[in-house]
Amino acid sequence: MKGFDAKWRDVPHFINGLTQQIWEDRHIGSLRRHYAPGLIVRSPASVVIDNTNVIAATMATLAEFPDRELPGEDVIWCEDPAGTTADSDAFLSSHRLICWARHSRPGVYGAPTGKRVSYRILADCAIRDDAIHDEWLVRDQSAIVRQLGFDVVEWTRDLIAREGGPDNCVRPMTPDNDVAGPYTGRGNDNQWGQRHADILNRIMAADMAAIPANYDRACNLHYPGGEDVYGRAEADQFWMGLRAAFPHAEFRIDHVIGREDPLMPPRSAVRWSLWGKHSGWGRFGTPTGAQVYIMGISHVEFGPFGDDGEPVIRNEFTLIDETAVWKQILLQTGAHD
Repeated sequence: MKGFDAKWRDVPHFINGLTQQIWEDRHIGSLRRHYAPGLIVRSPASVVIDNTNVIAATMATLAEFPDRELPGEDVIWCEDPAGTTADSDAFLSSHRLICWARHSRPGVYGAPTGKRVSYRILADCAIRDDAIHDEWLVRDQSAIVRQLGFDVVEWTRDLIAREGGPDNCVRPMTPDNDVAGPYTGRGNDNQWGQRHADILNRIMAADMAAIPANYDRACNLHYPGGEDVYGRAEADQFWMGLRAAFPHAEFRIDHVIGREDPLMPPRSAVRWSLWGKHSGWGRFGTPTGAQVYIMGISHVEFGPFGDDGEPVIRNEFTLIDETAVWKQILLQTGAHD
């Protein structure tokens, strides 16, 4: 790979190796090299600018969870033609990780509980010259909160108070406070990514028949809150509950990568968003009218066992940060006290 350290044999090796180097091997300072100055890391909880602030956030997390491990499940990636030059290659990656750790010290999750947690993270990155230049990350915060023994809404309300109240707390990411970065592409045009994006567009257009037509009867599904469920009915329940809560929100496909590799099923990574009012009954309870932004990332793996012989989704991994949704609702409804 042009422009990359010779020790990285390919993009998955770079992404997984860099993650281990920083979080487990404690080379946190290497973020100054591998995260470009001025980097923007967008998560549903906040927008963090510059690698110095990423270093600070990394150290805070490791102080609270000192034995944190982050083995990678998959890296779905493609070349970025817009960023490639004669001297350097550029790549786009969507990284799926499992994280496990013990809550051993005080921090953003409160006083140490001593409990072990495990949860997923999905992260999209734009990479050039051995460094990440732009990042979008979704962590399954509600899975962490529930495993620590807290109610998600009450924990979010307490977080607002611990961050200084509604006027001073960290603002969740929305289109109003997002910051434009150097990467402006939309991924690739691989058939598997396009198939995945079309399925999500149909579901969000209330064509729920897209689920039995495009999901394996034995599909494995991994949803926010650490939910591991199976079958088409569970897929219907998750997507129906989410869309029902925001029935008039604008749904957008923001980024798509499709990929095929030896020893792997065809798979895709789609980053998507909802932006609109919490005006319906669904996954987030009583409608509040709050204006809410949701950034989601979904990975799927396709298999051959569709009812009509067409490829269908056998494994799905979809994350949103439910605490960021509740934070927006609580801040706008005054229910944070």
